[in-house]
Amino acid sequence: MVSHKMADYTMKMDTMKNKGTSRPVIVHNPYLCGMKEDILYHFNLGTATHDLPALFGDVKFVCVGGSAWRMKEFVEFMAAELGMQNPRSDYPNICAGTDRYAMYKVGPVLSVSHGIGIPSISTMLHELIKLLHHAQCTDVTVLRIGTSGGIGLEPGTVVVTKQSVDATFMPKFEQLILGETVVRNTDLDYSLAEELLLCSEELGQFHTVIGNTMCTLDFYEGQGRLDGAFCMYTEKDKQKYLIKAREAGVCNIEMESTVFAAMCKLSGLRAAVVCATLVDRLKGDQLISSHDVLHSYQQRPQILVGYYIKKQLNALGALQK
Repeated sequence: MVSHKMADYTMKMDTMKNKGTSRPVIVHNPYLCGMKEDILYHFNLGTATHDLPALFGDVKFVCVGGSAWRMKEFVEFMAAELGMQNPRSDYPNICAGTDRYAMYKVGPVLSVSHGIGIPSISTMLHELIKLLHHAQCTDVTVLRIGTSGGIGLEPGTVVVTKQSVDATFMPKFEQLILGETVVRNTDLDYSLAEELLLCSEELGQFHTVIGNTMCTLDFYEGQGRLDGAFCMYTEKDKQKYLIKAREAGVCNIEMESTVFAAMCKLSGLRAAVVCATLVDRLKGDQLISSHDVLHSYQQRPQILVGYYIKKQLNALGALQK
């Protein structure tokens, strides 16, 4: 019965917590300590209105992605993978009181949407990090799963990010704070990337590589596309830029990884970016594959991350084998 599996999981996770863990979620804000209440506005949650440790204290894995629909699909997939599937549950959106983000949970896995682009994921991450901190979570791994444009890769290839770089191929995230530019490091956990690559090899279902990911500020001109409303450069200019990116070790392009890497590193969170490529940008800009094919590509990061999470929980003895 599902209820027995959930009870067994809860007991084992409690045992693990009692043994003590070593990696808390760090916040760098002295003002939080003096607040009577911390309202996580975009999640419709708060420290005075919700028992965050009771609701989220067991979270060990957080998976984030742009689409609310995709993150619900992911939590349903994880429920089946972990043997916690409840056919009577539709896994309600924890953030249903707001239309900004969606959040779902099954066992130790939290699934959260972040929208598109750096500003959207940055807002979500501020509140997610505070949520994990208030919930007293420890040893949390955060994984961004999504889609991207590839450079010199066959569509459907999964890229696990080695290092996130900006549009000048530099491994940094620039944040304007009080009118001043603050530069933050974008290194990700390379050992985690290697673990994910090994998982893909064990699965043997699709091609996966480790490489740099370029994060841009928009989808069209910032990525050198020729099909936007504006284009003040030539096909030759585009090809020159993309080839230069490939020579710098860039395998794919998306719009969230620099701030994701920077914020996770500041918070002491082990983190990875796992994206499927939907198109080879050296060969074109628009998505020409069928809807079914694109959907199958989008599921590949979910499959890989789901396998990794299940493997980790089995290693910890948190799941029945």
